[in-house]
Amino acid sequence: MKKSIFIVFITAVFLSCDTDGTMSSLNAGFDNEFQGNQYNDTGENPFILTSEEAISTFSIDADGGSYANSRRILQTENRIPIANAIRIEEFINYFDMQYDDDSSTRPITLNGEVTSCPWNTDHRLARIGVKGRDIDLDNAPATNYVFLIDVSGSMSSVNKLDILKQGFELLTDQLTANDRISIVTYAGSNSVVLSGVSGDQHTTIKNAIQYLGSGGGTAGASGIITAYEIAQNNFIPNGNNRIILGTDGDFNIGISDQDSLISLIEDKRESGVYLTVLGVGYGNLNEGTLEQIANKGNGTYEYIDKVAQLEKVFIHERNKFYTAAKDVKIQIEFSPDEVESYRLIGYENRILGTEDFNDDTEDAGEIGRGQSITALYEIVPSSTASNQALPSLKVNARYKEATGTSSNLLIHEIIDENLSFDLGTDAHRFSAGIAAFTLVMRDSQYRGNATYLMSSSLLQQASMNDPHGYKSELEQLVQLASGF
Repeated sequence: MKKSIFIVFITAVFLSCDTDGTMSSLNAGFDNEFQGNQYNDTGENPFILTSEEAISTFSIDADGGSYANSRRILQTENRIPIANAIRIEEFINYFDMQYDDDSSTRPITLNGEVTSCPWNTDHRLARIGVKGRDIDLDNAPATNYVFLIDVSGSMSSVNKLDILKQGFELLTDQLTANDRISIVTYAGSNSVVLSGVSGDQHTTIKNAIQYLGSGGGTAGASGIITAYEIAQNNFIPNGNNRIILGTDGDFNIGISDQDSLISLIEDKRESGVYLTVLGVGYGNLNEGTLEQIANKGNGTYEYIDKVAQLEKVFIHERNKFYTAAKDVKIQIEFSPDEVESYRLIGYENRILGTEDFNDDTEDAGEIGRGQSITALYEIVPSSTASNQALPSLKVNARYKEATGTSSNLLIHEIIDENLSFDLGTDAHRFSAGIAAFTLVMRDSQYRGNATYLMSSSLLQQASMNDPHGYKSELEQLVQLASGF
């Protein structure tokens, strides 16, 4: 009898999990090894008729966390990630599209093109590119960093606190006497380990990092509040003021639900302090919350799964810690005479209302110095569309300077010259190859003729500089996924 009851219990536990091991609220009290990763349900953007809505508005998204986390799942769990773990825009924006910086006085520039769509040749594929102004890191503004580090009991495994400590030590090596460094930790309560230490005190900073250990509950909100207070105490006018939060997102003391944490972050973002969120670990990764508090806190979300990713974030792309522009919004005006319908690929949780574009109180995404952001639209041409070279897309962008309060307007027109896909730029082919990969993995109803083989072919057609092997690793992931 006892054996039968045990079998029924175990069966119930497994049936309560979705395909990523995420358990229902019935089992929320189980230990970490029984809990699953948590992702927000974003759905998928549909095709929209221009006769009903000819204007599309969205916030940019500079995150790369979804790609890195999905890479871990593919490489270490040998399976396809669930659809909610795959945010297409974060796959694309993980990569530098090597857009030109026109060296204008503006902090961002726009570019774009239209070709046929590789997974549906009757459709058109439009690419909109945004480039943040480059930066000379040797002459970068002074930085006020607050390292906010989760040292709770759930951070004890080697792929969590230990890997974060390695990352913060890497960043410490890049600091100078112009920078100020603070360290705040939180578990059951929070602690200020360092406050406003000169950035050239590498030994002092590294010793403080190395001394950190884990244990206790997770009062994340309390740590966030303290980190913003310390950032304000050491605030550098016209400098780079930023909190870097490292955690698995397993908040369980005090304010811990996603909506309340977002409300807290929205209040704090008005301080002029930016936020970078680094997610670590698996099994109890609250990825949905981490991505959202980064979005709402004038910041970005990255996932750290290995040392190479630490080097990408803290060394190779350290320029992105310096904000080029904030509250960047894109608005596309489609011509109903040329476009029957359109679909924004990705950015599901970044959609804005038409009226939000000119509303300077409406929050939007940030772009780092030297960073590239890309958005793709799949377009169904009108049956009466002309083949002549006429403007088919009007791209409007609004942005604020990194320390500004009012927005500026930037306009760019993209001409559809009826080009076939093979005449697109390398950035266009590479972006499309990534999109095809994600559409297939998500088993999207809009995948058309996309296959892993198509994705692999498109990626190989793109001649992109690959100094750190990110492109070749992506090509290997496509091959890996095709075998599952």
